[in-house]
Amino acid sequence: MIASPVSSYHEVSDNDLESVDNDKIDLKDLENIMYGVPSEETGKKVAEWHENVGVNPEELGEYAEGDILFPGASLRSALRSEYTRWPNKTLHFMISPVFTDREEALILEAMNDIQKNTCIRFVQRTGESAYIQITAGFSGCWSSIGYSGSRVYINLQRPGCVRKIGTIEHELMHAMGFIHEQARSDRDDKVIIQWQNIKSGSENNFEKYSQTVVDDFGVQYDYGSVMHYSNRAFSANGRPTIIARGNPNIPMGQRDGLSPNDILKINRMYKCYGKRKVRQDKHPEYSNASITSPWNCWFGILC
Repeated sequence: MIASPVSSYHEVSDNDLESVDNDKIDLKDLENIMYGVPSEETGKKVAEWHENVGVNPEELGEYAEGDILFPGASLRSALRSEYTRWPNKTLHFMISPVFTDREEALILEAMNDIQKNTCIRFVQRTGESAYIQITAGFSGCWSSIGYSGSRVYINLQRPGCVRKIGTIEHELMHAMGFIHEQARSDRDDKVIIQWQNIKSGSENNFEKYSQTVVDDFGVQYDYGSVMHYSNRAFSANGRPTIIARGNPNIPMGQRDGLSPNDILKINRMYKCYGKRKVRQDKHPEYSNASITSPWNCWFGILC
């Protein structure tokens, strides 16, 4: 595996993680929108994507919330289980041979970045029935959600989906069981959805889930999360579709890497007891005097 360079860290103690006892994310209510067929139309959009368009490539999909998909009704039963954590904190994987050396190295770097900051382990498959198949089909960037007991997929259409480490980490976090940040039950306290700017037919991508469906694990809302939409996701007119309350200029949707709160959520979901290293502020532009920034520390264990 390719080691990822890591900057400065703070320690997270056992007590910070022991307070979280809930280990389930109930996805049963989401099953009607999360299964289907990979879309070539999405592939065409991602093929034309470049970094200056103002949105992330995974926000171009025709899937649930843009990039959530169980390919085929046969896998629909996977969403009926309440428990989506991978056993033993281990995700076995296979990577398609069609990726270039550079692209495969970035995928492995994303895995290593998660490993260095959590207790999650990525291990190459040696016959296990439950594993992640990382493919490069002409259907965009998408992932299944969580553990299903059998093979699940992450698709990273090249080159667009394998240009930034955060895009890969975004899909890996879906596979680990995480939903988009702005779909949290408390999101309306932190952001305003600009419904008038959302393109017709994409409104469902901005629905939020109740806390009985998706657990936030007691972690504060995070504008800087690698799981957050960009400000202009699914825009019909180039204007923002989601803005921060109190300061519409706060950026969202970075894909440079895991935020401190992303790391904390993974550690809490997977009960990573023991001391863990958490990356400090790497995006001061997310800070604002009137709104607490995820990169500027919300609470003591990250500060």
